Amino acid sequence: MKRLIALMSILAVSMAMIAPAQAATKVKCTSTKAVGHTPKSVTPLQKPLTKLAKTFTLTTNCGVITIQTVGNKAPWTLTELATLAKGNYFDNSLCHRLTTAGIFVLQCGDPTATGTGGPGFQYPDENLPANALNNYPAGTVAMANSGPGTNGSQFFLVYADTTLGPDYTIWGKITKGLDIVQAIAKAGVKGGGADGTPSQTIALLKVTTS
Repeated sequence: MKRLIALMSILAVSMAMIAPAQAATKVKCTSTKAVGHTPKSVTPLQKPLTKLAKTFTLTTNCGVITIQTVGNKAPWTLTELATLAKGNYFDNSLCHRLTTAGIFVLQCGDPTATGTGGPGFQYPDENLPANALNNYPAGTVAMANSGPGTNGSQFFLVYADTTLGPDYTIWGKITKGLDIVQAIAKAGVKGGGADGTPSQTIALLKVTTS
């Protein structure tokens, strides 16, 4: 009995030591002055880069989201997104759309925050998935579009397994910060509903590549 009590005491101390570390992982968002604004003008490249970015880092007011790219599977997409990032196109732009039913995504990349903004140029679809169940699994990062070949600057972060038509270029996977997107989703949509502006404001403060 004494040995059992001693083991329970050790376990209690261990749990107490672990608890603060777990609490530290809770997503915390700071206030941001980001608002919808006219996009910066960025000139697209005329051909894909020979050296494509391996990672994109989204620094947000809610923490850092790291994306590992698909490399040569989506050369045009990675080239133009890197060009936009280098041109500070995404700086201080709001992630304007959250969906919480059927489709589980957080959409970003439109400085106007209206869902209709873009860089003024388009490029072709690449690396489309199969037409299958959960073809956009949690952690997937893909381009938003308004039809075939209309990719611009808007992209979405998938926070739970999602089934969509095989129409959206997959260009990366979240390797750090999926918990941030899930926390935004948990907070829901402003005014209720399943599709609209996130209740918890999240902004892309800076997007960099490496």
